[in-house]
Amino acid sequence: MVRGDSIRLAPTPSVKFTYEEFLRFPEDGKRHELIGGEHHVTPSPNATHQAVSSNLHGRLWAYLKQHPIGQVFAAPFDVVLSELDVVEPDLLYLSRAHRQMLTEQQLRGAPDLAVEILSPGTQQVDDVTKRELYERFGVGEYWVVDPERDTVMVYRRDEEAFTRAAELSAERADVLTTPLLPGFSMGLEELFDSPIPA
Repeated sequence: MVRGDSIRLAPTPSVKFTYEEFLRFPEDGKRHELIGGEHHVTPSPNATHQAVSSNLHGRLWAYLKQHPIGQVFAAPFDVVLSELDVVEPDLLYLSRAHRQMLTEQQLRGAPDLAVEILSPGTQQVDDVTKRELYERFGVGEYWVVDPERDTVMVYRRDEEAFTRAAELSAERADVLTTPLLPGFSMGLEELFDSPIPA
């Protein structure tokens, strides 16, 4: 198995894990999540993943220091969408208008923006399972960042469902923007700039 692959520990069909049980999972450096009560475990991310996450987190953090309209959080940080759905997006943005959902330990409800950075083996979960989950629970915007292809897929809520708003590429020198953060922009070449040897 490639480090970074997603592992699903499937309970019997009649058994679903709840958030209360989730809180008792071991703190082992891996990402534990519940989707529909099923336990998903992802090993700690690789260096490229972390470099991309740091680049984006740094840019969002700097923007929000200049424009204090919300907060950005990096994993691990629990997002409790329901008692059976607890995820840890790589990054999330929460606007000040929704800050009442924030507690010291977790976010209880849908963030304005969720970001998942693909690792080897997580594409199916991030691009399909989590996209459907975030769509169902009312996340405003969802970015799927692919360091292998140097692309970002942007899904944006249009009434009740996500639409694919953009497919951005570093090869085309595209720039990442969002109406959630007026004036924010980040070139994909900067996003995917990594000190890790190719």
